[in-house]
Amino acid sequence: MLYQTSGQICCESYILLGRRLKLFRAKDRVVSACGGKKDGKMINKSLLLTYLYLLIYITLSSGVILYNKWVLSPKYFNFPFPITLTMIHMGFSGAVAFLLVRVFKVVSPVKMTFEIYSTCVIPISAFFASSLWFGNTAYLHISVAFIQMLKALMPVATFLMAVLCGTDKLRWDVFSNMLLVSVGVVVSSYGEIHFNVVGTVYQVTGIFAEALRLVLTQVLLQKKGLTLNPITSLYYIAPCSFMFLFVPWYFLEKPGMEVSQIQFNFWIFFSNAICALALNFSIFLVIGRTGAVTIRVAGVLKDWILIALSTVVFPESTITGLNIIGYAIALCGVVMYNYLKVKDVRASQLAPDSLPERIAKDWMLEKKLSDLLTPDSSDGVTSSASELKLDEEAPLIPSSRLSYIGRSQLGGQGS
Repeated sequence: MLYQTSGQICCESYILLGRRLKLFRAKDRVVSACGGKKDGKMINKSLLLTYLYLLIYITLSSGVILYNKWVLSPKYFNFPFPITLTMIHMGFSGAVAFLLVRVFKVVSPVKMTFEIYSTCVIPISAFFASSLWFGNTAYLHISVAFIQMLKALMPVATFLMAVLCGTDKLRWDVFSNMLLVSVGVVVSSYGEIHFNVVGTVYQVTGIFAEALRLVLTQVLLQKKGLTLNPITSLYYIAPCSFMFLFVPWYFLEKPGMEVSQIQFNFWIFFSNAICALALNFSIFLVIGRTGAVTIRVAGVLKDWILIALSTVVFPESTITGLNIIGYAIALCGVVMYNYLKVKDVRASQLAPDSLPERIAKDWMLEKKLSDLLTPDSSDGVTSSASELKLDEEAPLIPSSRLSYIGRSQLGGQGS
């Protein structure tokens, strides 16, 4: 309707579109002259590196879970102190982060005030410590396979916490998927041979604590405009989580450690802490190389691999047909939930802008490309690479593709 009543603006849009097509052709010639033949090899190398990061993430995630189960299980290493193990992880991670930030200065600390620390870091650290505490305690009572099946409740917990905190709206399509996931988990629990109420309660509590931590991270840190990378996250959160864990450790595990005869193997706990630290870094590497869809698919693949491996490493961990049926039902709900979330993201990214905004964006793009092709430019092709980094801000659909879709719709409506 806008284009039918504004012929002059429509003509200006076509002029901009024609200029841009010429600039894109010229840009292609520049890229081709600067070594475009190597693009295929660079893409293949980047793709292989992405798959390598995914493989490292799946391996470390599965390895840490199996390692923790082996350390905590009374049948194997027999160190039934999950809070102590979690404190070792937090203490080691905090020490490494301190060295990287303060001693080696790999990264710079963010501007942290007392108000931000007290209102953001402390509550996030508290729920992070709780999720690790309850999750590791569950290994004492239930199998790794059943724990992975219960983790299918994570979208349900996250959705409920987001609705309660006001960051998401109650939608019936999403709610129906949550019901499907819950039914699947119930069926899987009913089919569990070695079902344990205490272990199940610990695991579910840890899931909801982690969900609340994720929501609080979004609400608190983003409102403060605070961005933490993997190292600075551990630098601020790990010591605070360690202090939160100290209180329950002092009353619940310290008396038992004084009475029992514990053989503390330094290399076992050191290697376990290194694996946990490496897992934290691998997660951020994968997030930086892939999109949200790939992360979710890799997580589902990791769960199936871990369930299969757990039955091999721990023979007492048996899986029934009802377990598999229930977990499959829950995964169907998770997949549908992921599909809805991806659909929402794409819809928000493809939301039509007003006509002045489109023309302004077109003008900015034309100016950038003009600067790129100017012979006297001091940056040359390097300046174009820095501009193209903006595409990485959209994990699902690159912004350059979205711009092309918007331009196609612009031309179609104009005709």
